[in-house]
Parts: sequence; C-alpha cells; structure tokens
Amino acid sequence: MTVQLDIGGMTCAACVNRVERKLNAIDGVHASVNLVTERASIDGDAPVGELIAAVESAGYTARLHESQPMAEDYDPRGLRVRLLWTAPLAVAVAVLAMTSLDDHGFAPWLELALATPVVVWGAWPFHRAAFVNARHGATTMDTLVSMGVVAAWTWSTIAVLAGDGDRYFEVASTVTLFLLLGRVLEARARRASGSALRALLELGAKSALVRRDGTLVELPVAEIAVGDEFVVRPGEKVATDGTVVDGSSTVDESLLTGESAPVDVGVGATVVGGTVNGSGRLLVRATEVGARTRLAQITALVERAQQGKAPVQRLADRVSSVFVPVVLVIAVLTLVLWLVTGHSAADAFTAAVAVLVVACPCALGLATPTALLAGTGRAAQLGVLVRGPQVLESTRRVDTVVLDKTGTITTARMTLHGMTTDGADETDVLRLVGSLEAASEHPVGAAIAATVGDHLDVRDFRATGGFGVRGRVGDHDVVAGRPSWAGEHLIVPDVLTAALVRAEGSGRTVVLAGWDGTAHAVLEVGDTVKPTSRAAITELRALGLAPVLLTGDTAAAAQTVAGQVGIDDVHAEVRPEDKLAVIERLQRDGRVVAMIGDGVNDAAALAQADLGIAIGTGTDVAIEASDLTLVSGDLAAAPVAIRLSRRTLGVIRANLFWAFAYNAAGIPIAALGLLNPMIAGGAMAASSVLVVTNSLRLRGFRSVR
Repeated sequence: MTVQLDIGGMTCAACVNRVERKLNAIDGVHASVNLVTERASIDGDAPVGELIAAVESAGYTARLHESQPMAEDYDPRGLRVRLLWTAPLAVAVAVLAMTSLDDHGFAPWLELALATPVVVWGAWPFHRAAFVNARHGATTMDTLVSMGVVAAWTWSTIAVLAGDGDRYFEVASTVTLFLLLGRVLEARARRASGSALRALLELGAKSALVRRDGTLVELPVAEIAVGDEFVVRPGEKVATDGTVVDGSSTVDESLLTGESAPVDVGVGATVVGGTVNGSGRLLVRATEVGARTRLAQITALVERAQQGKAPVQRLADRVSSVFVPVVLVIAVLTLVLWLVTGHSAADAFTAAVAVLVVACPCALGLATPTALLAGTGRAAQLGVLVRGPQVLESTRRVDTVVLDKTGTITTARMTLHGMTTDGADETDVLRLVGSLEAASEHPVGAAIAATVGDHLDVRDFRATGGFGVRGRVGDHDVVAGRPSWAGEHLIVPDVLTAALVRAEGSGRTVVLAGWDGTAHAVLEVGDTVKPTSRAAITELRALGLAPVLLTGDTAAAAQTVAGQVGIDDVHAEVRPEDKLAVIERLQRDGRVVAMIGDGVNDAAALAQADLGIAIGTGTDVAIEASDLTLVSGDLAAAPVAIRLSRRTLGVIRANLFWAFAYNAAGIPIAALGLLNPMIAGGAMAASSVLVVTNSLRLRGFRSVR
C-alpha cells in the first residue's frame, strides 16, 4: 500500500532527512520525502494515524494528501507579506548604518527600533522552525539563520544599551530581507517547476451533458458512471474515457501524447478523457471513470516520479543530516580562534555570524526535486511518462537498445504490399478476392478486403482455419489462402510459381488466389514499418545506443524490417520466454540494455532490462513492467525520452555541484573574516535561486534537437 502525506514546516534538506528517519523507523515502512512538493510517499502497511504521529513527533505537521492543483496564488507561510513589510525597514536600517546620522545620539536607538520588528516578526518563520526542531533535539538550516540573526541583534542591542561598541543591526535586518526574498523566489520557482503537473491535473473536463432517462442533463464529471452516455460538443473536452457510439470528429490528443496531429474518430473508436473534440458532435459511452481513467493514471505516474529521489540525491541527504551540527561547531571554533589570536570581540563575532549565515544548505535540498519536477513535467507534456527518478541514472549508462518488432517498429496492422498476376487485371483480382476475404475475420484477409471499396455478394463461403477461404463471388468460384493449400484447388501458371518463390523470400505473408480452378495472382501481405521508426533508430544510434531487433516473427520477415530501419543485429523466431534470455545474455556480455516493447510477451524482458521502455498504445502489463512509457506509441519519442532524462540528470548533478561548491568555498572564506555577514546572506539566497532557475531550463526542452 502506498500512502502520500502532505508535510508542513520543512525548510531544507535536513528537515527532509529528519522526517524520513522518523517514518522509516516504523517497521515495514519505506518513505521518501520531497522538499519541493512538501510531500512524503510511503510504502507499507502502517496505519495512517501512526505515520502522521511519527511526522508530528519530528516537529512537523502532516495530513493525508488529496490530489489537486496548487493554488494559483501560492505563498507558503505568508512570506510575501513579511517581505513587503520587512523590505523598507531593512533598507532604512542599512541607510542609517552607512550615513553620518549613525554618529548622532538618536541614530543607534532608531536603528534598534527599526531593526527589532524585522528580527522578531520578519524572521519569525526561521525562529519558529529553529525552536520546533530544537525541542526535538534537531538542528536545520533555520537553526543557522535564527542563531545568526539573533546573535547580530543581541550584540548590537547590548552595544546601544552600553553606549559603546560596534553594532550589526544592518546585518540582522538585511540577512532577514535577503533570506525572505530568496524564500519567496524559491516558492515561485517551485510552483513554476510543477506547472506541467498542474496542467495535467487541470486538463480534465469539469462537467458533461449526460443522457439520463432519455434527456440530456449537465452533471459534474465526478457523477458520471461506467455505461453512461454523454455528449461531446465541438470544441469541448471529452469528460472521461469511453467509446464513441454515435457521430464522427477529430480529437486533439496533444496534451496527453505530445502528438500535434488530430486523430480521426468515429463509431467504435476509443476516446480519452481530457482530450479536445474537433468540429463534430460525439455521443460517447463511458468505459472508465475516476482514478481508472488514462489521464488519472498518467497524473499518478508523474506524481510518483516526482516524489522519489535520484540516487545522486541520497548523498546530499546524508551530508545534510550532519552538516548543520558541523557548521555550529565551526562557528564556535571561529569565534574562539579569533579571540585567542588577539583579535577584537567585534571581529570574532562578525566572522562567526558570517559562517552561520553562509553555510545554510538551502540549495542542497532544492537541487534534485526542482529538476525532477521540471524534467518529468516536461516529459509528460511530450508524451513520455517517467516511472521514477532512478530511471535517470539508467538512461546515462545504457549502451544497447533492444526493440520488439510488431507494434514497436511496425504498426501491427497488416496491409497489402504487392501483387503479381498472370495477366489478369489487378482491379478485377482485388474486387473478387477482396470481396471473398471481407467475409473472413483473419487479419491477412482484412488487409486485402480493405483495398476494395464496394464488396460483391459472396455465397457458399467456407473457411479452412489457418489455411484459406473459398466461396462464390458473382459468377466465379474464388479461392484464396496459403500457397500450399490454395495450390491443391488451383492450377498455378509458371509465371506465378516464380512469383511465389520471390514473395516467400521477402518475409511477408504470401496469398495465392484465383478463380474457376486457375490461380491468377500472388499477393504479399505484411506489417508496415511506422514512418518515424528509421529516423528514431538513427537518433538512438547518435545517442550511443546499438540497436538490436528481437522478434518472434520469421527470420525473413525480421530481416526485411531490419533492412528498412537500419538494424544489423537481428534475433528472430524468439519465443516470449526466450526474449528474457536474450536480454540476460546481453547483460552478461557487459551490455547495459534498454528494451522497447508493447506486448504481454515483452513484459518479462522489459522488467529485466536495465531500462524498460513501453509503447503506450500497448498492453497494461508491458506499461507496468517498464521504466519509461511512450504515451503516443511513436518510437520517435524514445530518443526524446532518453535525451530529456539525461538532460534532467545533468541538471541535478550541476545543481548539487554548485550547492556543494558554494558551501565548501563560503565557509572557510567566512571563517577567515573575508566575508561580511550581510553579503553572505545575499549569496546564500542567490545560490538557492540559481539552483531553481537552472532546473527551470528543462521546461524549455525541445523534442527536436
């Protein structure tokens, strides 16, 4: 069972680590906490009440998560109001400190009066969080901020009361101002990084015209039940997943699949909730509602991916758990060493406060989740679902891509590819044979029947399972089927015998057809390669992936398709259970394997592969076994998915590097007295904004290089 809790009060990676430790201490529970979404994803059978109690025992609030879009005006803990009131006071304190007024008797008292509301009320979110964590024996980023601000204000107040000494009111005020500004900018950037998920959540229709008791009634989508019929007018969103029972139109599925071309739909076609109807009027019967709809499942997958952690983030979490206590020790040592080496108390105090302020590890906590929000959200917009952040590491290492043939490289729809006759008119052949095959349910027969507009009447129809069909069409006794079977009923001219040899070498399904005892045509029927498959495989090669074709089809058919798309390594006539063995063999040879497939027979191979990529138009089993899902079913989305995943991982690594580098460089500089606390506060806030802004670049990722 998976439970999601909304967590309140977290401000940094140390908070995340503390909540995770409390939850994971419960038997049978595995929890992952995300700072940006302020949410915990918990696997296990523990009661929700026990989970909430564990979070609260750590000093934070928790409640069961209900999936809904973020508020349009997202402002956690009223930070903007505090910023607006704090800014003029902090600026006034800084001006007083830098002008000659500072020498007059009333100036210090004025500084104290202006700085006190900034330190007490403006910085209250930091003080409150530090106090709550201290009650539970914990230290976080807010501990450093609160101690630095209070220390600067206390030192300065004592100096005013004593009538002598250096004052640092401007440090306390401007550090608070910079940090509030950084928090507000972080909140806005977090909201921006989650815009794609909100777009998915808001994509669904709010109401629909539902047929009840012979009349149309407008009802909220939540009240639609499976089996209800509802009307979709031109330009409206489809209310829920269903089947068209009347009407025809085009449907824009771009927000779900990333495909810009509208899809033609008619009676019997499947439509997805949240897609937009074109110019026609449709009557749809609901087949899935609520959490079972495709949009809801896609949204759940995206949320689940954003909740997790990439392996690279685990190091940051471990560092953050010990970082704050270490910084407190460094600050105390800085103060002591400056004093024992003969420096003034003012200089020692300034260096210690600068260490406290510059060390705040805000950026560490934001490095991964903001990139995941932006990257997985952008992937969803492009029709790619990422199952979890661990997938990102896999995309970096993959060097081999194994592709299923039918439904992945090809359309999985039989079509007529060619025909050779003994001189008979091709139109007559198709009219007679196509009319006969129209009475059959075999996919090969359907491919031939599809080439004929108006079918002739068929009498005395007989089908021999797996071999062929025969019947009377007009004035002719027509036979069509496997050459070995049809040849028993037809005389085959030499010209067609040679055609049969050539056709059977093509790897396609060969049909021998004729009438009145003589064979008149050899027809070649086969699966069709998707228009984008060759270009997709070329781009996969460019990404450093060696393509391998893996299919249960015949060697001839496999070689034909491989030749069309540019694959040299082919494994044909492979049974479903053997597909897994091929993947394992490649892995034993040192390959890091990605598998792309769509069928039930691909599920085991998808699960075994280092990176499983499912075609979204395939089976649910294959999709569940995969790491990435291509919603559109277009193989061209595979290189897009891999490039975006690698780009997201690169952004995470860059974020973590700069976050670590900032702290690593800032702390010794501050300890040496080379960094003013006011500048340290601005730099700390800037580092967080820099990390989030870097993540937001993923929102501009393009599917075409």
